[in-house]
Amino acid sequence: MKNILLLNGAKVFGSSKAQLNSTLHETAKKTLLSLGKEVRECEIDKGYVPSEQVENFLWADAVIWQMPAWWMGEPWIVKKYIDEVFTEGGGNFLTSDGRHRTDPAHGYGTGGLLKDKSYMFSVTWNAPIEAFTEKGEFFEEKGVDLVYFHLHKAMQFVGMKGLPTYICNDVIKNPKLDEFISGYEAHLKKVFA
Repeated sequence: MKNILLLNGAKVFGSSKAQLNSTLHETAKKTLLSLGKEVRECEIDKGYVPSEQVENFLWADAVIWQMPAWWMGEPWIVKKYIDEVFTEGGGNFLTSDGRHRTDPAHGYGTGGLLKDKSYMFSVTWNAPIEAFTEKGEFFEEKGVDLVYFHLHKAMQFVGMKGLPTYICNDVIKNPKLDEFISGYEAHLKKVFA
């Protein structure tokens, strides 16, 4: 994977200053450039032109979505970006929903054209990791990827393949910025080296 598109879904809102996600976005940029990758980026909240973002997706070998968790999911600006860019992508992103007239009950989600591309989520949560992994805790041992099942399916609907998710936990109650950054650098080097 040579060409990487970085999408920063950070949003200043309420008590959030969007600093951690912006820092992780910059960490990804620096790390990937040091690995010899070509990088394009979009800070979603600063605005974008959907047709230009379609071109970025077509250029990219992999897309990294950087975002905070708000109320058990992505900020609305990320969903708006997906709605606008994927709709603009139309026939560049998929041929159809994948079903055939002869068997309309099967094959849904198999019409994606971005089969040679990958995506990765990098997410920040105030929840501790135990909330996702331990019995009796809030996410019932389901893990972070089940929380983002809908986003995984949106990426897979256009044909993309998932890469391992990176998560920073306890970012407000027990922030460990140095560990978040060093952990992310190691994750990126493992996935993209």
